Amino acid sequence: MLGTRLVHSQPGKPAGRGKIEKVFQTIQQQFMVEVTGDKADPARHPVTGLDELNELLGHWVREVYHQRSHSETGQSPRDRYQAAGQPASPDAALLREAFAWSAVRLVRKTATVELEGNTYPVDPFLTGRKVELVSGPSGMTRLTVYWAGRKVGVAVPQVIGRHAHPKAPPGEDPEPVTWTGIDYLALIAGTGQAAAGEQLRLSSIAGDDPAGHEEEK
Repeated sequence: MLGTRLVHSQPGKPAGRGKIEKVFQTIQQQFMVEVTGDKADPARHPVTGLDELNELLGHWVREVYHQRSHSETGQSPRDRYQAAGQPASPDAALLREAFAWSAVRLVRKTATVELEGNTYPVDPFLTGRKVELVSGPSGMTRLTVYWAGRKVGVAVPQVIGRHAHPKAPPGEDPEPVTWTGIDYLALIAGTGQAAAGEQLRLSSIAGDDPAGHEEEK
């Protein structure tokens, strides 16, 4: 897509790794020897940390390695690179597509898919089918939906709100509550106690034993 490809060497055939091994050999023999040699050597450059080592390696690559003519090409790496001209920058849309992230999901009966905790509605005809959801570097607020190798739409996160009929009048705020100062629960308790006392009085008038015992004869 961007004019680059990753090529792996075959196991058991080191010839495919010859170039990278040659680079490592050159760095070890011409650069690392200057920082890992004999500590008694006054020409050795002591390195205090990884940051300094990386900085020294960068200077060595630019000022030595890239300036020296190659035995096969007869050009230095820098001259050969500049002879090819300024590399063309890839199209922004193509670059976003190259670094996009995708996932395959099964569309549910509700014509929605789940991805990373979000619910995305899709076209109902995709129900029961597996689709590919592609998101760009900008995030997951907008997904491109692919089915059978072709683009079939976009999806955004589903937001469920309160449903109201278009002809329903808008809701109005209720009137503020006016406090009466009456203890509602105390009234209920008092009413219950009064009812129990009245029942006891009526039982005494009727000659019933409130304890449930029969009068001895």
